[in-house]
Amino acid sequence: MQNFTLKQLRYVEAAGRLGSIASAATELSISQSSITAAIEVLETGLGYDLFIRTPSKGIRPTPQGAESLVLVRRFLQQARNFQSEIQSVAGTARGTLRIACYATAAPAFLPIILRSVTERFPELSITVLEGSLSVIIDYVNEGEADLAFTYDLFRDSKHRFYPLFSAPPYAIVPSDDSIARAGRTTLAELSEKPLVMLDLPGASKYFMDMFHAAGLDPVVAHSTRSSEILRALVAGGFGVALLNIRPLDYRETESGYRIVPISDDIESAPFGIAIADTEGVPRMIKAFIDNCLELSEKGAFAHLIVE
Repeated sequence: MQNFTLKQLRYVEAAGRLGSIASAATELSISQSSITAAIEVLETGLGYDLFIRTPSKGIRPTPQGAESLVLVRRFLQQARNFQSEIQSVAGTARGTLRIACYATAAPAFLPIILRSVTERFPELSITVLEGSLSVIIDYVNEGEADLAFTYDLFRDSKHRFYPLFSAPPYAIVPSDDSIARAGRTTLAELSEKPLVMLDLPGASKYFMDMFHAAGLDPVVAHSTRSSEILRALVAGGFGVALLNIRPLDYRETESGYRIVPISDDIESAPFGIAIADTEGVPRMIKAFIDNCLELSEKGAFAHLIVE
């Protein structure tokens, strides 16, 4: 069987991930012919096609190609871990760490972490991937990310989880609403208002399940995949909404909406770091996780929680 080089595997992985030879060439700053040649070498050596080529529509993996890409990504992740480990033998965390973040929560907590990591480990490079709760877990499972920032409820059972803080759900209501003046609310009270739903995989079911568990069936008047638009709709008087992590730009007298705690006995949602449950955590990843846990112990995320 023919040996494959790391370079060839990286070229094929990029083409598969982006669904385009041209896009892969642009990302890697090489010629399209180099990507094509790498694909041909692997296909010849493996004895089956990795991709289906469709003129003007790019490429898509064959069934065998999809399975092979998962293995390629895992191997490339192991290669990156090896490189970072050998670079960090002297005791300093070095290399490139790829972190996946739940897009709705990332703007609130990620700057705190990145600022601390940059100061403590100046030779550590961070690549950030954002996505929905399901997408970021796929990033970890497929080897595209070394770890994910997510809720414990939405990680895979095969992942190891490091909690950073617990975030109970809270309500967002228009500033001139009676609930805002009361300063606290209940699920029953919220269910009587039009609901603006964060329509992301996992999130909408999570919030609706809260109401259903209390025997309530609220009416979803509007839905959006953007937490910024959700807050704008509430500020505009189109309904009320639920979230878990307080936005950094919230100003009680200026935002047009009010953040209000919910009195119901609802279990808080632990938020933290999920990684593949391997036998050994690479030194670079361990140093990053330890830094995040130290920040948690110091209360760096306390302002993100509404109680």
